[in-house]
Amino acid sequence: MRKSMQSLRLWFAPRRIRDEGDTPDYRFSLANERTFLAWIRTALALIGGGFAVDQFLPDLRWAVRVGLALALLAAGVLCALRAVNHWIRCERAIRRGEDLPVSRFPAVLSLTVAVVAVAMVVLVVFGRAG
Repeated sequence: MRKSMQSLRLWFAPRRIRDEGDTPDYRFSLANERTFLAWIRTALALIGGGFAVDQFLPDLRWAVRVGLALALLAAGVLCALRAVNHWIRCERAIRRGEDLPVSRFPAVLSLTVAVVAVAMVVLVVFGRAG
């Protein structure tokens, strides 16, 4: 719990990360930042996809359309939050000379996107009428 609170505080006070370990080669920090930005782009795409499902598939039953849209929107929100958490955890590990942290989040996100995609394929193949 204490580690979680420390990481959460670093979200809003990133200068404090300098208190962790040694200053790494800047290339590692910049690579970590590029990974963060890739996660943010993924979050934006998921959020955009959620709005697109809601706005551009009016023929779907309301519950199906809203369910798919909310799944994508929720995945986007979680992805954005996870991006900053992962950036902090990786930056700390890099500065401390530790192994980079592992996460199940990419697998969970991939499964969520796959389930929504399969549901949409089924809807397209077997009709949208509601």
